[in-house]
Amino acid sequence: MEANTAVPVYITGSAKWILILTALSCAMLELIDSTAVSVSRPAMMGGLGATTMEIAWVITAYALGNVITVPLSAMFSTLFGRKIYFTGSVIVFTISSLMCGLSSSLWVLVFWRFVQGLGGGGLLSTSQSIISDSFPPAEAATGVAIFGMGVLLGPAIGPVLGGYITDRMSWHWIFFINVPIGIAAAFLSWKYVPNLLGAVKPKKMDWLGVIFMITGLCSLQYFLEEGAGKDWFESGEIVFFFILALTGLTAFVWRELTVEEPAVNLRLYRNVSLALGNLMNLILGMMLIGVFFIFPLFAQDILGWTATMQGEFLIPSSIASIFAMLLVSKVILKKVSYHVASISGLMLFVLFLVLMSSSSADSNEHTLFWPFMINSFGKALVMVPIMTMALAGLRGTELAQATGLSNIMRQLGSAIGVALINIYLDHEKVLVRGNMVGHVNEYNEIASGRISAVSQTFTDAGYSPEEAMQAAYKTVDQLLTKQEHIVAYNHVYIAAALFLLVSVPILLMIRSPRQEADTGHNEIVH
Repeated sequence: MEANTAVPVYITGSAKWILILTALSCAMLELIDSTAVSVSRPAMMGGLGATTMEIAWVITAYALGNVITVPLSAMFSTLFGRKIYFTGSVIVFTISSLMCGLSSSLWVLVFWRFVQGLGGGGLLSTSQSIISDSFPPAEAATGVAIFGMGVLLGPAIGPVLGGYITDRMSWHWIFFINVPIGIAAAFLSWKYVPNLLGAVKPKKMDWLGVIFMITGLCSLQYFLEEGAGKDWFESGEIVFFFILALTGLTAFVWRELTVEEPAVNLRLYRNVSLALGNLMNLILGMMLIGVFFIFPLFAQDILGWTATMQGEFLIPSSIASIFAMLLVSKVILKKVSYHVASISGLMLFVLFLVLMSSSSADSNEHTLFWPFMINSFGKALVMVPIMTMALAGLRGTELAQATGLSNIMRQLGSAIGVALINIYLDHEKVLVRGNMVGHVNEYNEIASGRISAVSQTFTDAGYSPEEAMQAAYKTVDQLLTKQEHIVAYNHVYIAAALFLLVSVPILLMIRSPRQEADTGHNEIVH
């Protein structure tokens, strides 16, 4: 493919901000929808007569559609033109949202969720390249911050919106609400979205690479999504998809590194900053998104919060994230180095995890407020510099390819993180319970005293001595289960903090845009 030698012309004035808001709203629409649906699964189960395992396919189907189009978005933008592809993705997402809302059976809904995922994957990665391309290299951090705001705000709005709509209307409206927004976004994207700078259509489509990629990524996503529910390698089905994932991804990497015009330009990883930046994207996806997977579980199991309460609690910290993103891009990165900012952010996130590791049954929105505010500034400080350093010097088709790679790494990181955290959480629950149960016996004065006191309470309530003792043991068992969950969650937070600390050397190896400017060095090989 020819080198990208075209001189960029940047949109200015109101057209620039309409373009940015259109792209940002589309990215947020995709993220809001995916998190809102997660909240509404119980209502869907009742409405569609589905089991817990069956309704999980509503989430899995969307994720499978996403992993297909996210890394291929740059190729489609080159092949069809970014304006046509992005507008088409909006239309596919909007129509499939309407069909999801109209679905009257589970598997019809699963099919349209898969189609919606295909459209949504195109929205997310293409939005990032559109926003980044709207700013000159000197203002790259601003573009990253604006996209980062959407990435952080979307998942915060989703649970609140999903809970509100489900409680007051029906789960169908989670999808219907996308339709008017999608129509407006399609009109604006067709009017304002420019095509990729210097894009050259491939002479021959790399269909074999596409097939290998779809096989590998979809198998890996299925393995990560369904593994826990099927006891991982105890299931022949999971073993099959694990082998298929390894085979498909190995064949995909070999194909993309040897074919003249690859579907996904893995040669961009010759840029060490991009490679290390994407490795950090994977790690941050595992920890930032993976850790927040367990907070709703802790809030529901231990604190008794509803989905709406969780969403409302996250709104202040999400708003703080927006201000933090702008502060980092407009002020902090102009005063301190990218490495100092990113490591400071990582340390703040580690502090958040350490504070969360002391959670208890008495934790509430007041005691958790400041840890989450610290987390908001930590995420901004670490995400903006890393994404800016990783994409430094890339424009046009290379930027589009790089954003697709960054997003798929973050998405796979979140899936891997959730799977690993689930495994570790289950292991810790068993270990903690085993340690605690050993102390609950008649020879332990504290335990026997607590059981006697609880038994006496039931006796006073009119229970027979035998019934009172059975009720007392059941009550103590419930208390043990609750304590077991609290300790296990706290251990996960500490483990995540240690894992992030180990990743600090990776941050130091990424070249900052200032280093690139000072040395005049460009590691991209065309």
